[in-house]
Amino acid sequence: MLATATVSHRWITPFSGIRTAPPLTSANPSLYRPLRLPTSSPQIDFKAYCTNKSQLPEVINSTSVTKEEINQNDDVGWLPAFPHILVASMSNFLFGFHIGLMNGPILSIAKELGFEGNSILEGFVVSIFIAGAFLGSAGAGYVVDKLGFRRTLQVDTLPLILGAILSAQANSLDQLLWGRFFVGLGIGANAVLVPIYISEVAPTKYRGSLGSVCQIGTCTGIIASLCLGVFSESDPHWWRTMLYIASVPGFIIASGMQFAVDSPRWLCKAGRLNDAKQVIANLWGPSEVEKSIEEFQSVLKNDGGDLDSSWSELLEEPHSRVALIGGSLFVLQQFAGINAVLYFSSLTFKDAGITNGALASLYVGLTNFAGALCALYLVDREGRLKLIIGSYLGMAIAMFLVVYAISFPIDEELRSNLSILGTILYMLTFAIGAGPVTGVIIPELSSSRTRGKIMSFSFSVHWVCNFLVGLFFLKLTEKFGVAPVYGSFGAVSILAALFSYSFLVETKGRSLEEIELSLNSNFAKRD
Repeated sequence: MLATATVSHRWITPFSGIRTAPPLTSANPSLYRPLRLPTSSPQIDFKAYCTNKSQLPEVINSTSVTKEEINQNDDVGWLPAFPHILVASMSNFLFGFHIGLMNGPILSIAKELGFEGNSILEGFVVSIFIAGAFLGSAGAGYVVDKLGFRRTLQVDTLPLILGAILSAQANSLDQLLWGRFFVGLGIGANAVLVPIYISEVAPTKYRGSLGSVCQIGTCTGIIASLCLGVFSESDPHWWRTMLYIASVPGFIIASGMQFAVDSPRWLCKAGRLNDAKQVIANLWGPSEVEKSIEEFQSVLKNDGGDLDSSWSELLEEPHSRVALIGGSLFVLQQFAGINAVLYFSSLTFKDAGITNGALASLYVGLTNFAGALCALYLVDREGRLKLIIGSYLGMAIAMFLVVYAISFPIDEELRSNLSILGTILYMLTFAIGAGPVTGVIIPELSSSRTRGKIMSFSFSVHWVCNFLVGLFFLKLTEKFGVAPVYGSFGAVSILAALFSYSFLVETKGRSLEEIELSLNSNFAKRD
């Protein structure tokens, strides 16, 4: 997912026409290669993640997609799944819209509702959103195991719509807080649901690129809200109109998911085998049906479905290993300083002569959008590891560039230019790798049985870290100065690159079942 960051002046927080393939028909069995499980496998421990960083262990008959195949088959195989993914990623657009919506009008809201000048209450308006998001993320994994993705995403639109309308009609601080809490609840749940949904319905060849649509949705939402926010300069009550507008995507998601498919993997776990086959035929092609179903059932036979999984299983191998990696990735992502840099970017641009805060935020939003487009193009060509490692190294360079500009006696104009360059470089490199790839690779490494709960745990960690960075950033800069704090962000970025190099494996071009079978030695033991 997404890069998630919210900026405040005093507090930081972070389709009806769906194309389908020809109907499922019988096909030549020779087209399908049976899944071959190993008869024996060495014990894989936590360090197995760093034994071969360029590819996964070849323990099954691989269907990897090579770079030559990608270049040779630049077709529209992604198109049947795209409308379904586009509807789901409207949730990310809504998240980005709420980020941009609260950045500017918080002072107008405070003045109208009677808490102007009270920085604690202004911060509480922002932080209550994170509290709701934490609870939404924590509960989403359990609900989706029972209801599936379509129904869960539809149910999740209720707090999004209710929260936006309640906030728009707020005549008191209490009503506004309840509205913000409900919106956070819905956003937190969607942060978990959408990356998993995309990973499970996207064709293997395009899974990374389609997963990057989440980041593009968030950036588009931020840009849209900033553009609409221009009218708030002449109308102090415009924030109410924007909140009413924020309820519209919720209705689009609820109605659009009625026509979208459910995850074929979840359908198979729920015993709806014919429905799963039909979805695979429509989205991936009839030739993929038998092979995919065989892979699904091999995993279910050995590990069971997630319909009866429990949270305690995250304490057991191999699930605890992936949960630890997922949580660590989000800890490193947040403590690399994305929220703080976003907050301070407005001051950086102001020092360079760009005094319009909305214009500065728009520059940042466009930079994020450009980086997300790069990720969309590169993630299935160059792979997850190159992007995330290169992203963190680029973020470290950018932070040290800003530290140099702040700390050393250089020309004032050069200082401002280097600060802007470092800030833009940081945003761009984050949006290319650390932002989108984190949300893509965690569900890929997770087992089918605990994928929802691992994502819930990881995003819950994300919201806690988001809150802590927002809480302490200003206090740390006041005590130690900007340069030491930015230097620590650069150091954490280097640590994140080393962590990714040591504990992640490349997952591009492999089905989720291949990845799970390759990383989990327990399958061989049970077989």
